[in-house]
Amino acid sequence: MDNRLNVTYITFDGHVEVHRYRYLYFVIMFTMYILIISSNFTVVSIIVIHKSLHEPMYIFIAALLINSVLFSTVIYPKLLIDFLSEKQIISYSACLFQWFSFYSLAASEFFLLSVMAYDRYVSICNPLQYSTIMRKTTVNMFLIFAWVLPVCEVSVPMLLSAKKEICKFHLKGIHCNSTVPKLHCVSSRLLHIYGMVALASAVLFPVLFILFTYTRILVISYRCRGVRTKAAQTCLPHLLVLINFSCFIAYDVLIPRLEVDFPKIVRLIMALQIITYHPLFNPIIYGLKMRGIYEHLKRLFCKRV
Repeated sequence: MDNRLNVTYITFDGHVEVHRYRYLYFVIMFTMYILIISSNFTVVSIIVIHKSLHEPMYIFIAALLINSVLFSTVIYPKLLIDFLSEKQIISYSACLFQWFSFYSLAASEFFLLSVMAYDRYVSICNPLQYSTIMRKTTVNMFLIFAWVLPVCEVSVPMLLSAKKEICKFHLKGIHCNSTVPKLHCVSSRLLHIYGMVALASAVLFPVLFILFTYTRILVISYRCRGVRTKAAQTCLPHLLVLINFSCFIAYDVLIPRLEVDFPKIVRLIMALQIITYHPLFNPIIYGLKMRGIYEHLKRLFCKRV
């Protein structure tokens, strides 16, 4: 704690040999951040520019990719500063904000994937009613819901944590995540219960809903041969993104709660995969697997060559 400024600082203990490899870490992660921003916004720009892609499915994909950029921006700037700093520290208030932003955007990812699953369900299982159900107003409401609801859910534990006294000043990680409550002098049963409820509503229920809708789509596609190709082309990318992100979030949330003591290098590798692999995976999988986007990407890069 800095008594002169009355600011409490938290130290990140998840870095490995940062003093020796600081410039290597910085160059690698800065390159990854640029790749994340450029790849995601390339696909978003294609969706915005081409009117043929102004459909609910592509609008939701654009929202998901923007969410990925925001998700990365919550972590990368601070991480890059830490690589070049003598001490890897963050004020407690900034840590709470990073924690809040990280999990609200992560929850938004699951809600957006749920909306995309519903969109595919209506398109494949009720094609005649698709234009009536998925109107512009409905799409806008889904987007607002996907971003506002997680903010409301995650703001509660953040506000509760802000009022609690902390006795520990070290985090076993490289950013503020679900280990933040372990800094408190006295663990809160209310905070723990609310966290489990929020986890169920923000992750478990959306995942179950997605699996239910895709099961229904799978049943319909096997009954009707004409929709098999459409189902495979549009649903497979969503399922790959869901599986990928669910595995990383499950690790990030559950491992600290189970208090499994992994070696520091393992924790660092997993943390870097969460903030690097997934934001890069989204634009690649949608750019290659969604034919509408892939065709425009191919024209764009073929012209340049």
